[in-house]
Amino acid sequence: MYCTFVIFVMMKLLNLFFGIAILAALSLSNSSCKKKNLFGDGNLAFSRDTVVFDTVFTTIGSTTKYFKIYNFQSKALKISNVQLMGGSASKFKLNLDGVQGTTFTDVEIPSGDSLFCFVEVKLSVNGQNLPVIVEDSVRFTTNGEDQYVNLVVWGQDMYYHYSAPGNLDINEGTWPNDKPHVIFNRAYIDSAKTLNIVGGTNVYLHKGAMLFNYKGTLNIDGDYNNKVTFQGDRLEASYKDVPGQYYGIYMHQARPSMIDNAVIKNSIAGIHMDSRDQAFNQNTLTISNTEIFNAASYGLFLFDGPKVYGENVLVHSTGVHSLLVLQGADFTFNQCDFLGYGTGEGTTPAVGISNYYSNSQGTFVAQIPNANFNNCVIYGSSGEHLAIDTIQPGGLVLNFKFRNSVILKNNLSNPMFIFCNNSNPNFVDPNGDDFNFLSSSSINNTGNTNPAYTTAQDINGVFRGSPPDIGAIEGP
Repeated sequence: MYCTFVIFVMMKLLNLFFGIAILAALSLSNSSCKKKNLFGDGNLAFSRDTVVFDTVFTTIGSTTKYFKIYNFQSKALKISNVQLMGGSASKFKLNLDGVQGTTFTDVEIPSGDSLFCFVEVKLSVNGQNLPVIVEDSVRFTTNGEDQYVNLVVWGQDMYYHYSAPGNLDINEGTWPNDKPHVIFNRAYIDSAKTLNIVGGTNVYLHKGAMLFNYKGTLNIDGDYNNKVTFQGDRLEASYKDVPGQYYGIYMHQARPSMIDNAVIKNSIAGIHMDSRDQAFNQNTLTISNTEIFNAASYGLFLFDGPKVYGENVLVHSTGVHSLLVLQGADFTFNQCDFLGYGTGEGTTPAVGISNYYSNSQGTFVAQIPNANFNNCVIYGSSGEHLAIDTIQPGGLVLNFKFRNSVILKNNLSNPMFIFCNNSNPNFVDPNGDDFNFLSSSSINNTGNTNPAYTTAQDINGVFRGSPPDIGAIEGP
């Protein structure tokens, strides 16, 4: 009987043990289910399935782009793995929710929330003259399912010009035009050297950069169908019309130079000329068939006596002046447009001319032996667009002549204005940079026919009529 009792007690204990074990297992199972149920079993959504970068130059980083990762589920989602498929060798760089890397694990997104993923790209030299396509992707693994966002960039090889202390980029000879030229800091033309830039050459300049002609000769020789283009090195669409992306072309005591059929856009000062080499009586610069626009400050800046001849030059959409002359210069412009339509419109004149300059060291005065505007347009959106501020000590030459020009100025009675008027030129769309004009325009067929004051063709290569239209563009 004792044995029967012992067996009975042991059976009870075993039943109790198994009961507790089963309850514990059920408890753990329920706890696991509850923890698992904290996260949904759905998928992610993305703001875009492909991030595309515009052309990026090799060795130069891109702007930062981003896409968003959304959780539209009723519960939080856990992304078990995020991976840049190219890994550390990828040309792309990721920043996910403020953390840089190529792999991320157990990333949680609350219900109805989102994360930012930022992407940059930097390309190495590809050794080719044509753009190449570089691709990668980002994989998101959630609840055992993979989703991808593609990354695509067009890369372009280039000729690279960079100057730093002890390393001056000195240029002479002819730049080839088979691929772009990109300037960081300075590209120099040194004293007595000559640089030729031929038609079809594209020159891109980094922030603050300039092509610096230091007492040398610069020849930019494009043609009507193959312009030489200067612009910033950011090719994203958002930079298309951003002024001030680089400094510009700077000429210091330059030897006789020329610019023909060029486009200079989005600079600080398109062309900045500082004095000239007095050993040469020729023009410091002869500029023709060239458009300068969207400069943050000045389109064409003449300082301290350079000698310039220009024809078929169109300068517009600048922040301050299309043409600025300080401390004198010697210049003649035929069939040119200096226009005050731009960020500074209505606040500063398109053309400002002064024969002096003042700073902390005093006032410096110079002569203006020739200031000729023939068959030119000096106009803008409002106010007066020609400002002349001169002082004339004894014997100093100041010689201004405006012939057959349309000038937005109230008083044109001074004898220096010869057959000039202030009638609206009726441009098609000046705010949209369309400077063609209507047949009713005051510049239509009103130019001076004297060969000394006109050109055979306009800025686009269209032959002039007789009489010619005023300005850089010959109308219909």
